[in-house]
Amino acid sequence: MYKHVVAIGFISMLMIFANLSKAEVDESFRQRIHQQDQQGYGEDDVKVEISLGREIAARILGKYPRLDDERLTRYVTLVGKSLALNSNRTELDYHFAVLDTEQVNAYSAPGGYIFVTKGAMELMGDEAELAAVLAHEISHVTERHIVKELGIHSEDVSATGSIGQILGGAGGSASIAFTQVVDKATAILFETGFHQQDELDADRVGTILLATTGYDPLALQRYLKKVHAHKDEYAQSINTTHPPSQQRVDTLAQLIQDEKLNKGEYSIAQVRFAEHVSFN
Repeated sequence: MYKHVVAIGFISMLMIFANLSKAEVDESFRQRIHQQDQQGYGEDDVKVEISLGREIAARILGKYPRLDDERLTRYVTLVGKSLALNSNRTELDYHFAVLDTEQVNAYSAPGGYIFVTKGAMELMGDEAELAAVLAHEISHVTERHIVKELGIHSEDVSATGSIGQILGGAGGSASIAFTQVVDKATAILFETGFHQQDELDADRVGTILLATTGYDPLALQRYLKKVHAHKDEYAQSINTTHPPSQQRVDTLAQLIQDEKLNKGEYSIAQVRFAEHVSFN
């Protein structure tokens, strides 16, 4: 009972914090984001996914330190959690952090671990753009892009060892196989990137999630244009591992038109963003 009360209180706090305008969105559109195909994944699959994500998150933090700013981290977490409440995988406990690097990027690990860099946030002009980047990364998680790419399934890992061995980090073939999967997943994040179709899917699902939460669905388009124009070498690396920016912008424009997302009233929250985000 106590945990239930705390959860309800936290959800209420998120909604009060967000203070977003209610989007006039078609009900069938709202249902689609909650009715993505979740068949074929059970409790053990989720446990393995979370364990995998925890290890990948540790690799990310080993490469880029976490920014030591509790107030900013709390702000990013509140924005991220408000999005996660509207995602189609609310069984996950999402974690958010800002990475202390000028690189313009964001990362997601299976199980709900989401990271955005200081450099990426410096290009943002409002809370909707922050939410757009977080929604894109959340969508990589909800669509299980890494999980599907690497064929991670509890029944497969059980062939080399028990779920308990894997989650407990025991030695043997199960641990070796698990480490190899973590290596491959980390390579996707830092080197090869997701499949271009996965990136387009994350744009699509993320924009729907953005609008469902009440944020301006044009925010991701705005931000992509900023990244494309940015001359920093790190920002340019995004353009080499993702579909061409113009293709992404055009695809999003078509989505917004098809789903009639341009007819709602949405939040940008520029003032609140400026109050919480400053690196001077």
